[in-house]
Amino acid sequence: MHTVNTIFINGAFVTPHGTQQLELENPATGEVISRVTLADETDTVSAINAANAAFKIYSTASLETRREYLQRIHDVMASKFDHLFGIISTEYGSPQWFTKFALTDAIRSWLVAKEQVKPETFRYDLKEGAEVILEPVGVAGLISPWNLSLWFMCVKASTAIAAGCTVVMKPSELSPLQNQAMAEIFCEAAVLPGLINVLHGTGEVVGNEITRHPGISKISFTGSTAVGKLLAKNAIGTMKRVTLELGGKSPSIVLDDADLEKAIPFVLQVGLQNSGQACIAGTRILIPHSREAEITAALKIAVETMKVGAATDEASAIGPLVSKKQYERVQQYIQKGIDEGAMLLTGGLGHPEGLEKGNFVRPTVFVKVNNHMTIAAEEIFGPVLSVITYKDDADAIRIANDSIYGLHAYIAGEDLVRAKKIAEQLQAGRVAVNGFVDEPNAPFGGFKQSGTGREFGKYGLEAYLEPKAIFGI
Repeated sequence: MHTVNTIFINGAFVTPHGTQQLELENPATGEVISRVTLADETDTVSAINAANAAFKIYSTASLETRREYLQRIHDVMASKFDHLFGIISTEYGSPQWFTKFALTDAIRSWLVAKEQVKPETFRYDLKEGAEVILEPVGVAGLISPWNLSLWFMCVKASTAIAAGCTVVMKPSELSPLQNQAMAEIFCEAAVLPGLINVLHGTGEVVGNEITRHPGISKISFTGSTAVGKLLAKNAIGTMKRVTLELGGKSPSIVLDDADLEKAIPFVLQVGLQNSGQACIAGTRILIPHSREAEITAALKIAVETMKVGAATDEASAIGPLVSKKQYERVQQYIQKGIDEGAMLLTGGLGHPEGLEKGNFVRPTVFVKVNNHMTIAAEEIFGPVLSVITYKDDADAIRIANDSIYGLHAYIAGEDLVRAKKIAEQLQAGRVAVNGFVDEPNAPFGGFKQSGTGREFGKYGLEAYLEPKAIFGI
């Protein structure tokens, strides 16, 4: 068993003032694999003070210094790919294909951010004689979730550092091995002490202190809509700048001209990615009534051939859920779907046969679903899909937009002109047509209750900058 009993503050690993301990299990086996000592308010204040002291130095450092730090972190992290892959597989249990994709993307994020660090990004002239300077906002509090903690740490911190901010990170307490591994990388990269501080702690303790403390100028939060609303309310007391990436209930629209040999793998990839533990998962599959029988039959065959298993098996397409609590939550949603009259196409309650020890869920597809059912309205965060029929394109758009969320959407169809026309009418921050495309500089964020602000590329960088106009020079 791994013991994590230090936190990373001011460039050093220190014993936390907090004494609360938490034991974590391997999600595939139920075996206890780690014990972490959690930080408290005192530790959080220490980290904030260290970040503020570092900000006085870093905010005036050259752009070349920022680029150098980003490159160093990338290089150290890239050299530890296999080590990090093993930690994610053991602690989180995501399928190998997904872990490789996410880890590669996380490592790349430091170079993507580095490319943003150029003079014209931070200073430009206006025609009427004003000069605009974009200055770092201050210390950034980065609060991230458990669904692949390491990836969130990288994409958030890389952008903040590129902007010239220093960072206090509160990644999920359910991911101490990933969090500690990243802290070790920051230490080995020998960046400015206090530039990045990493705390193991709960949202109720560490997260709340970050939200309240006047020494934090900016918060980037990824998590549930309910927590995001509370965070935004608390942050207003000190007028913190806030970016919120919250929940989703993304639609996947299968058009009536879709080639099912391409469309079915696509909608299942995006619907069941990360074992369904993804805010962008396309968990509402909208299909034309005219092809209902054909598409549902294809979905049933495809889902029932997907292998559920531990990350140790390369063939596993769906892994365990992060915890027993999350497993039980998903079971309650499946029961709710049954109770409200949805029809099980495949899957259902309980564990897949032979996988009773871990947090494995039977990949489940409901048909005869409508948008008023709980399983179609609420974010489940597990491998549960709802199939909804529509009459025509206008009806599909109406159903897709009939949600409090608007994070992502997907379209499968052969007529790209038609698909684009539909995409332009969807209330979502991103729309992917016929494939999951990873463009690191495209804005990421949601409409409606999926959040406020954007991450990635210049849009994400600007969230960490304050514009200042100077006239008469």
